[in-house]
Amino acid sequence: RALCMDKAAANLVMDASGIDRCAWDYMTRSQLPEFDVIADGLEKKLGWPIFVKPANAGSSVGISKAADRAALREAINLALAHDSRIVFERFIRGQEVECAVMGNEVPKASIVGEIAPSADFYDYDDKYINGTSQLFIPARLSEEVMEEIRRTACRAYRLLGCEGLARVDFFVRNETEVILNELNTLPGFTSISMYPKLWEACGVSCPELLDRFLALAFER
Repeated sequence: RALCMDKAAANLVMDASGIDRCAWDYMTRSQLPEFDVIADGLEKKLGWPIFVKPANAGSSVGISKAADRAALREAINLALAHDSRIVFERFIRGQEVECAVMGNEVPKASIVGEIAPSADFYDYDDKYINGTSQLFIPARLSEEVMEEIRRTACRAYRLLGCEGLARVDFFVRNETEVILNELNTLPGFTSISMYPKLWEACGVSCPELLDRFLALAFER
């Protein structure tokens, strides 16, 4: 759904519904002259470092990790090259995990997988060019925590009106605290992509996965 492409709008909906997320904020291009005021507020609310993202983008394009005000200004300029609205997020030190969801009104969640990035964070090069990140399927978490991730993934999927498929990304802090990051309604399908790998681990081959997507489209 289009709502998931707008990180700011999706975050507002999830916040209103009580889904645990990292602290965040946003700004528009028109607020750029207020940089010092915005930076003061972000430093108090989020601390350093801060992730800076275009509100409407994917594949980690235009995303930066800013450790101070100078880097924040550069990160904002980069993000504004891709969108007129920017999302700021608190840095979470924890495991990066993902869950594949499929379905229309009654979604189903896959096994949970974990990504150990080879870069400072899971950026575009790490996703599509280098291919050096480590994947753990299933994730290195307890079954109870993974079940919480699956439940939360399906809840967010329904809440945001998703249909067909989505990959739901989380952070897990201290191996127990589940924090939703975002939903990707058009996840990657490369040879190293997590979405098809997660369903393959559930016994669903790529050809069968495509057949299920077609059936869900006809169902709609």
